[in-house]
Amino acid sequence: MFSPLELVTRIGDKAGSIGALVSAMGCAMCFPAIANIAAALGMGFLGQWEGLFINTLFPLFASLALAMNILGWFSHRQWQRTLIGITGPVLVLLSLYPWFQYGWSSYATYTGLGLMVAVSIWDMVSPANKRCDDETCTA
Repeated sequence: MFSPLELVTRIGDKAGSIGALVSAMGCAMCFPAIANIAAALGMGFLGQWEGLFINTLFPLFASLALAMNILGWFSHRQWQRTLIGITGPVLVLLSLYPWFQYGWSSYATYTGLGLMVAVSIWDMVSPANKRCDDETCTA
């Protein structure tokens, strides 16, 4: 069915995406649109752990999604899929640290989160498969 590397990257990618999304739901001041969705879903209680979510968990889950998408390259060797997969976590990490001082950084965060969730859904609907045989993939 799946090789161990494929299984780890598939589960890790989803965990990173969902974890980053839930972490963003905990910060109403930083991400009001996502926090409103969380409140509508009954997750408004997450606001009390805002500092932990934004300072620790959000970058941790984005880094996990980034690492899993990079590792996914070794199992499927599709550079376009890998590029799209790493764009979301990179946008999230850039918007948290070097771009945080700019007003448009929240748009980069929303775009990054949207890409992370979209790639995770894409991976569930159409899993990545190696598009070459072992002889041509070794290079």
